[in-house]
Amino acid sequence: MNDWENDWDFETVAVQSAIPRGLGESIGFPVHTAAAFQFETLEQAQSEFQFNTGLSYARLQNPTVRALEERITRLEGGQATVAVASGQAATLTAILSVCRAGDHVVATSSLFGGSTGMLNNILPLMGIKATLVENTPEAVRKAMQDNTRLVWAEMISNPAGDIADLAAFAEIAHERGAVLGIDNTCAGTGFLCRPLEFGADMVAQSLTKWAGGHGSVMGGSVTVGQGHDLSRNPIYNDGGENSLLNVRGENALAWRQRWLGAHQLGMTLAPHSAFLLAQGLETLSLRLQRESDTALALALWLERHPKVGKVSYAGLPEHPHHHLAQKYLRHGSGAVLTFEVADPADFLSRVKVLRIAPNLGDVRTLIVHPWTTTHGRIPEAARYAAGVTPNTIRMSVGLEALADLQADIEQAL
Repeated sequence: MNDWENDWDFETVAVQSAIPRGLGESIGFPVHTAAAFQFETLEQAQSEFQFNTGLSYARLQNPTVRALEERITRLEGGQATVAVASGQAATLTAILSVCRAGDHVVATSSLFGGSTGMLNNILPLMGIKATLVENTPEAVRKAMQDNTRLVWAEMISNPAGDIADLAAFAEIAHERGAVLGIDNTCAGTGFLCRPLEFGADMVAQSLTKWAGGHGSVMGGSVTVGQGHDLSRNPIYNDGGENSLLNVRGENALAWRQRWLGAHQLGMTLAPHSAFLLAQGLETLSLRLQRESDTALALALWLERHPKVGKVSYAGLPEHPHHHLAQKYLRHGSGAVLTFEVADPADFLSRVKVLRIAPNLGDVRTLIVHPWTTTHGRIPEAARYAAGVTPNTIRMSVGLEALADLQADIEQAL
């Protein structure tokens, strides 16, 4: 990367980064479908298998996936990225990169249902305990333990729209030698917020959502920041001279995430998926800006509607985290909002423009009933803690005309 590229804005990075220049070079990402890559000597092979700096086997690295990772790293303002097969795979990779049996995680309760399920059902099988608390610095601080290695929160929570107080959470985590991990899915790969600039140590996200943008591809990523401190984490400092920190230095966290997500667990992102995600990133700023503007207009309209109950969207001045949205978010408060209706089944049966589907970030406006779908398999108390009630409708706003969306909601009500 040239020095002058450091001054590029998000939109320029999204369309120009990670594409070589020169005679005969393609102007987009080529798709490399090879399963393995050649060596010329035994020494080359030995070095690559020891240091993994080049290419050997596609489960570990692939040129198309690598180019996508470089673009995401630039967009998030990080040190390194590993791309994996889904957002859930990214979350697991991020957590296991700093936690092992006997460790503890503090997470905010207003999370995506799949994340809550992982914390409550999967991590205990590995000997890792999680405490889910209210999305406030006071609650997070109170839950910290001597063996807490990770504080975990969503930048914009799904579906309640709570905003993580990044600076406060980072201070609490770092005081105890833990790291702050943020799910940045709803903030659009750094477009609405770069958590690493406010003290987060790593960000994970589902690229299936706004990065892909068209509901046609799955993927996830974890990006590591520049200044994380792992000196009090036994995973990294056990072993004296042979400790992971001593051997890998400042690259230790990024190395472990690739080793876990790709090398050991094999949650590899396919090259064609990486190509589609890289293309999606090129228009993300245009889509998410339009969607955020429409979401705010809908939220303002819905909160005045006599047939609509509680509306939750951080762009509304009445939202309890509106001040945090003003502090941390750029370009609006995102494209996801929730609202309550008296009879969700009847409402869903009547929509004609809106589509009922469990996804976010699509160019089409999608709605779902979280109580029975995305959060339906977690305990009732956890559903309420995540901002989900039996009357809640979650909406991921797309690119349709505002007037058409309003008309469809009106007739469905």
